[in-house]
Amino acid sequence: MKVYLSQIEYKYEVEKTFRLFLPFERYDFVDGPADSGDRAQLLNNGECYNVTVHYKNDMVFRTQKFSRDGEFSLTRCLFLALCDLTKYKPVWGMLTGVRPERLYRQNLQNIGEEQTDRLLLQDYMVTPERLELLKTVYKNEERIIGRSTPESVSLYISIPFCNGRCSYCSFVSESVENMGRLMEPYVDHLIKEIEYTAAKVKSLGLTVKTVYMGGGTPTSLNPKMLQEILSAVYKNFDLSQNLEVTVEAGRPDSITKEKLQAVKPYATRLCINPQTLNDEVLQNIGRRHTAKQFFDALKMAANLGFNNINADIIAGLPGDDFNSFQNTVDTLLSLNLSSVTVHTLSVKRAADYGKNMAENLSDTTQLMVDYARAKLTENGMQPYYLYRQSKTAQNLENVGYATPGNFCLYNVYIMDETHTVIGLGAGAVTKLKDPYGDKIERLPNFKFPYEYIDRFNTIIERKDKIGGFYNADH
Repeated sequence: MKVYLSQIEYKYEVEKTFRLFLPFERYDFVDGPADSGDRAQLLNNGECYNVTVHYKNDMVFRTQKFSRDGEFSLTRCLFLALCDLTKYKPVWGMLTGVRPERLYRQNLQNIGEEQTDRLLLQDYMVTPERLELLKTVYKNEERIIGRSTPESVSLYISIPFCNGRCSYCSFVSESVENMGRLMEPYVDHLIKEIEYTAAKVKSLGLTVKTVYMGGGTPTSLNPKMLQEILSAVYKNFDLSQNLEVTVEAGRPDSITKEKLQAVKPYATRLCINPQTLNDEVLQNIGRRHTAKQFFDALKMAANLGFNNINADIIAGLPGDDFNSFQNTVDTLLSLNLSSVTVHTLSVKRAADYGKNMAENLSDTTQLMVDYARAKLTENGMQPYYLYRQSKTAQNLENVGYATPGNFCLYNVYIMDETHTVIGLGAGAVTKLKDPYGDKIERLPNFKFPYEYIDRFNTIIERKDKIGGFYNADH
């Protein structure tokens, strides 16, 4: 789509607003009037904004008087025009950010609850249901954030290997079949990074609050490798203030009794993620396991004494319908899990589905997400963290639900940017957070295992910057 924008400084917000409605379009900002094909004109005539959009033989026009600031007035005018064009109004209204809870908190502190509610409901056009969800998440997050201190850090340990790639996935991971030979040297280098980083952290008087091992699929490693990595974390880092250690066991087809036994002495929380309990849908998305394998893995974990287990599911998967999704939610509730995370399908450019997935982002997805929320809360689980992604079905959200006492603290700390999160392993990013201010500095590791191994000295050099950050005056 060609877009003529008279105030090009608003390009970023304008494009984000377009993507709420037409996420797979390509937007070309042109210097002169866009006069053919799919096009839009966004003009400032001195008193108000005029927006005209032509799309697939339809045309809409909206005008908006100036209010607040120019950027808000323009994007509101465009938002309403696109609502008219598509006959669709997003439940999160004009909000385009990843962290709506942060916006809520900032406004709550500045203008109070009543005015914040009015701002979100009237100005940003968030639905009352989403505002209530936001307020509940805020209350639960505040309790978790309050447990962090200026000395707190969290660890993220990246295992960038998988037994196979799911079609919706955009994470950097290597198949065991293709890159299995790198596993052993990768683990050796990861342990060296753990040892080196732990010494830096200890010298600064920092303590680890939470640990999260994710991927990829950590259980693509063998039991010995899993034990060596987690043992190195416990041996080298100060865990006297540690509150949780999560291991994302992930795909049921990669889980064995021996692997669970290897992580049991270290993990306080386990994730076993079916995504759906419909075998046909699992096949559609390239998951090489069945619902039965999920039940078997869950039973294995319970028999070994894991009592804080999370399951991830995704609303909006291709081939899934409301009845199938309803069965997944109801079945998970019957298993007495401590937490369930409900994701909405997000189609990224790097995923195999790509643009062809537009047809699968159906209206049913919102019914699925709303059903999950109603049933999970009705059965004693509370929403405790929330985030959004671009190109998500119906611009919906991802929400973690858990029974009281079983919230994943790491999820909140990483999403809120409460304190420093140190990334270890390929693809991991260290986000250094000033404990007394808002300054954040990123230290990325190389993405691919072969890069991580070949350029390991550079990664170690980057870890030296942790000391410089904490010793600097912010």
